[in-house]
Amino acid sequence: MSDALVIIPTYNEIENIEAIIRSVFSQEKVFHVLVVDDNSPDKTAEKVKTIQSEFSDQLFLLERNKKEGLGRAYIVGFKWALEKSYDYIFEMDADFSHNPDDLIKLYEACAEVGADVSVGSRYVEGITVVNWPLSRILLSYGASRYVRFITGMKLKDSTAGFICYKRKVLETIDLNKVRFIGYAFQIEMKFKAYKKGFQIIEIPVIFKDRIKGKSKMSSSIISEAIFGVISLKLKSLFTKS
Repeated sequence: MSDALVIIPTYNEIENIEAIIRSVFSQEKVFHVLVVDDNSPDKTAEKVKTIQSEFSDQLFLLERNKKEGLGRAYIVGFKWALEKSYDYIFEMDADFSHNPDDLIKLYEACAEVGADVSVGSRYVEGITVVNWPLSRILLSYGASRYVRFITGMKLKDSTAGFICYKRKVLETIDLNKVRFIGYAFQIEMKFKAYKKGFQIIEIPVIFKDRIKGKSKMSSSIISEAIFGVISLKLKSLFTKS
């Protein structure tokens, strides 16, 4: 048994999924993995099923009927995790932009240092991004500065998607009221934890752009993040923590 669950949402990640799962399971600490697949046309879920027998006590799969966005996939995963006995619940991408070797650092920040949320940060020690074009770095870094200005959070990487939550954080946040599905989902979850008074620590990581598969970034996701932050802040002014 493990006290830690890594949630990996997938849509057309057939080229990466087996390797990322095996990498998580190769860590010195025992992690469990929950793949949440949005009915990938490339049969990502079928690939997961082929290796489940090898890791029957560690690897789990939730299949959804259609693509509904990153945020919805994580909410489903969070609720599944809370039904189980996991004390530490992780978000991680399937494409190796998040290095599984950093899972233990995020875990230790919560389990030993005392953080309620630990964030794998690209910007807490300069800019630690590999293989991104300058335009994307400026967009991402600028977005994080914008979020800090609007929300008052001190986080330097508010859009980061490599995260460890203590169980109590997800139990406290009303997951049914989380609105956003893209980058704004990552901001919203951190902002809700911040407003609840939870301690959030940023852990420096090196973020590498995917080598295989296609990015899910779109103009609608960027737009949601830009305008969603303002609505989050305005709503918080009229809502008790």
